[in-house]
Amino acid sequence: MKLSTRGRYAVMAMVDLAQNGAEGPVTLADIAERQSISLSYLEQLFAKLRRAGLVESVRGPGGGYRLNEPANDVRISEVIVAVDEPIRTTGCKPGTALGCINKSTRCLTHDLWEELGHQIHGYLSSISLADVCAGRVFAGPLRPASTPEDRVSLQ
Repeated sequence: MKLSTRGRYAVMAMVDLAQNGAEGPVTLADIAERQSISLSYLEQLFAKLRRAGLVESVRGPGGGYRLNEPANDVRISEVIVAVDEPIRTTGCKPGTALGCINKSTRCLTHDLWEELGHQIHGYLSSISLADVCAGRVFAGPLRPASTPEDRVSLQ
């Protein structure tokens, strides 16, 4: 599963806004320059973020955008959902009776991938913009690959 640029850029821009918005509204041009994101792309993303109530625009001289809530209260999952970025790990369309295989039955690993999607959403719901700004996101060492002794025999 790969998160599209829409979701990644929205999170990057919102973290930038959280870091730089203490002094007042932040312009999209400034975010675009700092994050190397196209200004027109940011305009599209911020229109969706504004409709979702995560940011508000300030017009006039010194205008720009600011967070609608404190950075502690804005969850990464909210940002991703606001820009219509689905967190899907199955090939099935959610809410339909159709399955993964030949559009009639679910694949053998459907529940595994569906639960992975729930875990990803839960993780992103546990992280706020403030957590990312403060570096409180764990990025520790990867667990080593399992050894033959760790594997369960299916005999």
